[in-house]
Amino acid sequence: MLLFLSVPQPRPPGARTRVGAARVVRWRRQRLQQLRRLRGLLRGLRGRPEAGSRRRGRMALCGQAAGAASLPSELIVHIFSFLPAPDRLRASASCSHWRECLFYPALWPQLRICLRVSPAEQPRLEFLMRKCGWFVRELRVEFAAENYLSGGGGPGDGGGSDTGTGGEDVESLQLSTRWLEVLRTYLELVLCVLVSIRNNRIQQLFEEILSNSRQLKWLSCGFMLEIVTPTSLSSLPNSIANTMEHLSLLDNNVPGNSTLITAVELERFVNLRSLALDFCDFTAEMARVLTDSNHVPLQRLSLLVHNASVMHKSLDNMPNDEHWKALLRKSASLRVYIMAFDIKSEDMLKILKPSIPLERIHFDSYITCVSGAIVDLISRQYDKFLTHFILMNDVIDTSGFPDLSDNRNEDPLVLLAWRCTKLSLLAVHGYTVWAHNLIAIARLRGSDLKVLEVTEESIDFDQGELADQDVDPVHNLIEQVSLGLGQSWHAVMDIESLSVFTEPNRHFYREMQSFSEDI
Repeated sequence: MLLFLSVPQPRPPGARTRVGAARVVRWRRQRLQQLRRLRGLLRGLRGRPEAGSRRRGRMALCGQAAGAASLPSELIVHIFSFLPAPDRLRASASCSHWRECLFYPALWPQLRICLRVSPAEQPRLEFLMRKCGWFVRELRVEFAAENYLSGGGGPGDGGGSDTGTGGEDVESLQLSTRWLEVLRTYLELVLCVLVSIRNNRIQQLFEEILSNSRQLKWLSCGFMLEIVTPTSLSSLPNSIANTMEHLSLLDNNVPGNSTLITAVELERFVNLRSLALDFCDFTAEMARVLTDSNHVPLQRLSLLVHNASVMHKSLDNMPNDEHWKALLRKSASLRVYIMAFDIKSEDMLKILKPSIPLERIHFDSYITCVSGAIVDLISRQYDKFLTHFILMNDVIDTSGFPDLSDNRNEDPLVLLAWRCTKLSLLAVHGYTVWAHNLIAIARLRGSDLKVLEVTEESIDFDQGELADQDVDPVHNLIEQVSLGLGQSWHAVMDIESLSVFTEPNRHFYREMQSFSEDI
């Protein structure tokens, strides 16, 4: 291994006078002394001390045993982090201590292995998988195509046998012995990889963190790529579960009917003040547990309704209106935040019980649009609680935005602004918002509506507004909305600049965090 040390080169002092020339001489002597010390340090690192009195007079880096093997493991790992993979392997051959540092997890977050389909590769593959398989986060295994294809052919390749006796039909059904051997070797190598990554310790390490916790008050696990499993919470000690105040378990990738927490498990969390779950996991039995006398009143509840969960899990076990009334009697300050991904209107009618203290709701659709009836229902049922209303529809054809006010005397968004007197945030994209309705919303809510975000392509104008040659409709809209809100307002021109439009999952998770903290 080569170790390069860079020493700053200061400019020599001027030598225009004799005094200056003397300074240059002293400066050169100092530089020679520094270079000698540096040369001695390098010899010490290489483990090549000089002999005789010069060896006794030199400063040792780590006493009498100065050398590469005496460097701390953290420093060796740091040096390895600057080297490409082949150089790391060569450097690890220096000594056993360096070889132990080679397979530090931080050095191998990604691993790419190129193999030939040969039995000779299996010992090397097993060694790498034994060292890295338990922690690597991204693994790519490539098999040499030429070795696989030329190893003896495939089905139908006679392997050079005589084709005259058996006939072409019989020959096409035979597999050459060589091809079968190659296929078996390939499968053995793949099995070696799969067995090693099955024991990947990411989930185990997460459960070890839970089991070793002593003062955990806030546990938030959102969209963590299935790191959290239905058995993760069982590793949490009862003493910690009894004192935890916030629990967030959001992962719409949980397969089948499995859930990350059950009602029985929830009984341990008696001090819970904030909870975030998949809506299909929040059952009537959980609502009953939260109303028990030994539980403190729940104040914040965030629910994620995803079409994938609704497809695989039933809505039959969700709380009914009586359960929500009981939760409100237990805690008058309970507030609910719901985010719905591509949920059908008939399912939303089942979910939106009248007694839910709904403070925030976020609709995000890629296929299924929200109907005007759902918006009207929300404005009538939750007028005393609703503060945030987000309506997103990411359609491809921007010329065909759905109109919520079709076949209605009043626009549902205008009625929402009129009925929900606590409304402070309204964001709309992908639905037609008429300019005169937007002005009405601004006037109804005034300065209490802190955020009004409507994308430019969602705004439409009446033919009468466009026909008036004396008034610029866009300028008039901006002016009237600004006057109504009591602050400067503009339509959203760059949709990519707002995370609520581009990253709904992340936006919901961030808003859920602030919603839970605001107790």
